[in-house]
Parts: sequence; C-alpha cells; structure tokens
Amino acid sequence: MGVEPELVADEPCNIGEGCLWHPTERRLYWLDISAGHLYRYDPAAGRHERCYDSGGEAIGGCSIQADGALLLLMARGAVRIWRDGQLTTLWDEIPEERNTRFNDVIADPEGRVFGGTMATPERPGRQYRIDPDGSYRVVIPEVGTPNGMGFTPDGKSLYFTDTHTHRIERFAYDRASGAIADPQLFADVPFTPGEGGPDGMTVDADGNVWSARWDGSCLVQYRPDGTEMRRIAFPVRKVSSVTFGGDDYADMYVTTAGGQLRPGDGVHAGALYRLRLDGVRGVPEFRSRIRL
Repeated sequence: MGVEPELVADEPCNIGEGCLWHPTERRLYWLDISAGHLYRYDPAAGRHERCYDSGGEAIGGCSIQADGALLLLMARGAVRIWRDGQLTTLWDEIPEERNTRFNDVIADPEGRVFGGTMATPERPGRQYRIDPDGSYRVVIPEVGTPNGMGFTPDGKSLYFTDTHTHRIERFAYDRASGAIADPQLFADVPFTPGEGGPDGMTVDADGNVWSARWDGSCLVQYRPDGTEMRRIAFPVRKVSSVTFGGDDYADMYVTTAGGQLRPGDGVHAGALYRLRLDGVRGVPEFRSRIRL
C-alpha cells in the first residue's frame, strides 16, 4: 500500500513486545521481554528511555492499572506493580510456572487480566485469567505459544493467538463472569516460508484485527469476518506487537525483535516503529484492577 513505517526508537531489543499507550501520561510503554527492560517513549518530546531494569528477570507483558501504575506479569508467574521506579510484589510465583514465564497480557472491561505462560519441555503452555481479588485460574489448559489478544467492539468475543499453531481463534466472552468458551477459527496462517507466525495483535475502532507477523516482516489487517484486507511491510523480520496511541488513537505503534541478530534480521531489528493510516483509529485499552 506504499506505507513506510517510521522508526521512532532504535533500541536493539531481543524480544521487543507488549507496546501499550498510557493516555494519562501520553506516553508509549513497551518491553524487551528476555532482558527484563521496560521502555517508554514521549512523542511530544521525541525522546525515549529505559525506565526499569529487572536485573534479567523476564517481563512477559503489562497492563495499566486503574490508578495509572503498570501491572507486570513476569517470570515464574510473578505479578508485580511498577510505579515511578518502585516495585510492589503481589505474588512472587505461581508454583506450576516456576520454570517458565508469562507471555502477552490484556485487561478486560471489568479489570480482570488474561495472560498466557510459555510451554516447557514437560508440558504445553497455559492461559490464565487473574481476577481483581488476586485469584487466578487456568482458562485454556493447553496452548502452544500464547500470544496476542483483543476484544471485539461489541464486547462479546475475545480473540486469542497461538503462534505455535499459527491460529487466531475467537472465543465467546461473558463480561459478567469473565468466562470464555466456544473457540472458533478466525485466521489460519499457512506454514509457508516467509509467511511467519501470528504474534501480538490489536483491534481497531471498526472491528478490524491487526496481527503482527513474527518472521513475516509485516502487519496484516483482517476484516471482522477473517478475510485479509492488506499487509504493511517492515524492514525487519520479527514484527511482534501493535497498539494504537496518541491523543486521537490514530498512531499505530509497532514493536519488533531480533536486536541480537542484526543485520540478518534487519539493521534496525528490535526497534520501535510508528504508522499513521488514513481512516484508521484505535480505542483505549481497558485498565486492570488487580489487588490483594
């Protein structure tokens, strides 16, 4: 379509992921998962910074709490709250997840959080739901690589990506209980060279799905019926997550990975990019309300 992604933060992230617009701060946050780094970008100032370093403990995903703090889902199933450099631990581990980590996170309209854990040699990954009172439960017991999620505009369905199987499914979602059920295939990505696997995703104001392609060098836009609308090419291989931001939610921010593999994955692999497309707008993400 002739769209040129704009390079806004040339950080060589190994696994750049989890981009999230903070509307109160008017800043964009994102992660380098394996390094345990949290970054933020201020578009008004045109500057970015690393604002938190976990000391090597992986950070798999984050959400914005109702009070503006960040909820971090980390290695071993740990859940912590970060605010202005101060970290508060809600719990240090989920015993069943001691040998793995969270990967990708989303809050729902009631402040619950959905997040998956990576597979281990002994078992598949799992998808969890964390409720506001701090309780948690497994909602999908067997997952290959849990990844991007998003809600339909009517709030009746939740999209869920499994990168390992190359599938995006749409679950029926009940707002009152947080239950998900009846998964239906939304998109099935072919296992062909150069196609890549579906990774992070978001849903725009018109209900179209935007899916990042790990090893596919692109973003793919799908209509609500699952048909592909367009692709936007990137100059790096591992396109990993996407979100909308800016005062009008017309800026698309896109993370990439492979910073340790430059230049094979692209000379700016691992960097943060931005797009602005005519007629395309996002909506604010829901805020989490997790407490003990």
